[in-house]
Amino acid sequence: MQRRTVVKGLGAIAAAPAVGVAAGSARAAGRTADDGTLVFDPDAFTELTVAVTDTEGTAHEVVYRFHKVASYVAKPVDVLYQSLNVSVPVTIDGTAVDARNAPILLANSVGGYMPSSVANKTGITATGMGGGTSRQGLALAAGYVVVEPGARGRTLVDQAGTYYGTAPAAIVDLKAAVRYLRFNKGRIPGNVNRIVSSGVSAGGALSCLLGASGDSPLYEPYLTAIGAADASDAIFATGAWCPITDLEHADMAYEWCWGSNPLAGGALVDRTVSGELAAAYGDYVASLKLSAPGFGRLSARNLDDYLLKTFMRPSATKYLAALPDPARETYLAAHPFITWKNGRATFTWADFLTHVGARKKNAPSFDAFDLSTPENNLYGTGTTRARHFTLYSLRHESGDSARLDEDVPAKLHLMNPMHHLVGKANGSRSRHWWIRLGTKDTDTSHTVAGNLSARLTGLGDDVDTSYYWDAGHGADQDPADFIRWIAAVSGHQGHRGRLGR
Repeated sequence: MQRRTVVKGLGAIAAAPAVGVAAGSARAAGRTADDGTLVFDPDAFTELTVAVTDTEGTAHEVVYRFHKVASYVAKPVDVLYQSLNVSVPVTIDGTAVDARNAPILLANSVGGYMPSSVANKTGITATGMGGGTSRQGLALAAGYVVVEPGARGRTLVDQAGTYYGTAPAAIVDLKAAVRYLRFNKGRIPGNVNRIVSSGVSAGGALSCLLGASGDSPLYEPYLTAIGAADASDAIFATGAWCPITDLEHADMAYEWCWGSNPLAGGALVDRTVSGELAAAYGDYVASLKLSAPGFGRLSARNLDDYLLKTFMRPSATKYLAALPDPARETYLAAHPFITWKNGRATFTWADFLTHVGARKKNAPSFDAFDLSTPENNLYGTGTTRARHFTLYSLRHESGDSARLDEDVPAKLHLMNPMHHLVGKANGSRSRHWWIRLGTKDTDTSHTVAGNLSARLTGLGDDVDTSYYWDAGHGADQDPADFIRWIAAVSGHQGHRGRLGR
């Protein structure tokens, strides 16, 4: 990676970098104005060069400006996490890029609802989690502005033993980052009306939540407390990979989906617990009042058919159709539960579950009886590390009269995108959605993404949901398609570098 520190004005972004600019130490790109609001400094950046390899193996040289924002809030709780980086392409393969009206990819790196920091990052990481090119790298090579925000997470604890990153800290921080970008319209490169969020796993859940809850007044007290900028926190589009969300219903959903699947080693989970949770899921699905074309009202009775025909069979069909004939014949011979006829794959839901095999999590999977899960920690508070957040698990341990702590229901709403979509849907939500996950991902139930997709489709939003056949948790098999999707939905007509298929 080549590096030089330069100080130049915003108006020069469209031009190739000037020669002979004096070098020095880059100052923080965020400063507090007299009125306490945060102002982006376009003149503070380090100029870097990175090689981005597209999905066809072609390398592209991207010269970009790397801005470090010390904090995106005026009253940070922890600047190590409440900071962000802005990367702005200047030239791509020697061609000047004007990124002033480019889409902004807001790429969070949250995993497991853990804290995420970008404070020590020194540039764009071109390699992604799976070894391929990162979405950030591909976005930069497409001429987009890339913003990487940090956020507090559930494990943060101060010297007094107080947990300060539990719910809803992470989503509050991401909203504050969006507000910072929007507040700095005209100062920060990129189109702040075309912010596209992305995230994986818990980060995917937060990406969905960010898209669903734009400008919701429920978060205002939390945003005010940390000195968030006075601006909108609505985003234009949402990208989410294997989102771990709808947590208060996730135990029920998991048993409905994976209850018959054994744990690794072959043992089944407690049949009473699994059965009770699976049975309870029907009432929840009914309460959502979801529908899907060709299926009518979705319920626990037809949810498997909806998932099978809408996602699983098309996923297998796409996978098999892309294989050379000999490889397809070999795969089908090894998996006789699939019928391949007229270029389409068919199989039953029961056979699909058997094909997936071992489930990853015990029962209950999210609100564990012994308070051992990451989600129990997520709903901790004060000096209490972990709490129950479902009546089922709480009453299993404390008796039928036990009640959730008074603050828990409100925090569940703050962390669940479905709360902002079911009933009267939030009018400031994203209208464009890219949702992806693997068919062998047992980190949560397939119904979580299925329900979300059904609701958004029913609302009339632009929804692109797809499952990767035989892929596990965190898979991203079409990253270049996501980058092109951003261009399509945002109407961006800027740099069109080769990204590969």
